[in-house]
Formats: sequence, structure tokens, C-alpha cells
Amino acid sequence: MKSYRKELWFETSTRIAFINITSRVKEALRESGINEGLCLVSPMHITASVFINDNESGLHRDYERWLEEKVPHDPSLYEHNRTGEENGDAHIKRQLMGREVVIAVTGGSLDFGPWEEVFYGEFDGCRKKRVLIKIIGE
Repeated sequence: MKSYRKELWFETSTRIAFINITSRVKEALRESGINEGLCLVSPMHITASVFINDNESGLHRDYERWLEEKVPHDPSLYEHNRTGEENGDAHIKRQLMGREVVIAVTGGSLDFGPWEEVFYGEFDGCRKKRVLIKIIGE
């Protein structure tokens, strides 16, 4: 079995952002030379998420609105912020959106259903963060 590791780096200009990283994951798969296996895509930060869904801008605005309604960025609401940070909401948003995705690799391609693409979700932006891509297989 082979394995391949790659990091992607991001620094968003906004606190919350959704970035389509599908092409970069496909590029990593091509670089790996793996035809059958699994591809893990995971943020290496506790206030970011990787998820799979439709590449539709209205859906992403819906996510942002829903997350802000349920978990507003109001530093006074979160005990976590007593540590000196103001990102308690970002930790919860990450939990709601999920940590990582695992995608089957079949015939050298990501084995997606219709409309599925991979996204990086940022909930405490404006600083450098990274995403791990780890591919294992034959």
C-alpha cells in the first residue's frame, strides 16, 4: 500500500469563508499515483471545517446565515472567550459543520455522487491555516 501527504494553506480576508478545494484535492490524487483507496481531507485547526456539498453560492450564504443565527459571533456569550480569545463561536460552528471528509478513490478518481464537491469552511479567519490531504491505497 502507498500513502501520500500534502498540505494546503489558506488565509482568508474574512472571518467566515467557504472555499471550493475540489480541484486541489483532485490534483493531490493525481500526484499520489493512487488508483484505489481512500482520501482524507482534514483541517489542521479547531476553528475550521472540511465538508462535502453542492457548489451553489446561495447554499453557502444559507450556511453562513444559519450558523450566525444559531451561534452568533458575540464574544460575551461564550465561556471559552474568558481565555483571552474571541472565537468560542468558531469552535462550535466547526463542530456543526464537521471536521473532515473521507472520499473513496476508484479508478484514480474521487468517487463522488452527483453535485458533490469538497469545501474548506473557515470560521475564525484572517490568519494562516492549513488542510491535510492524506491518500492511502494502491
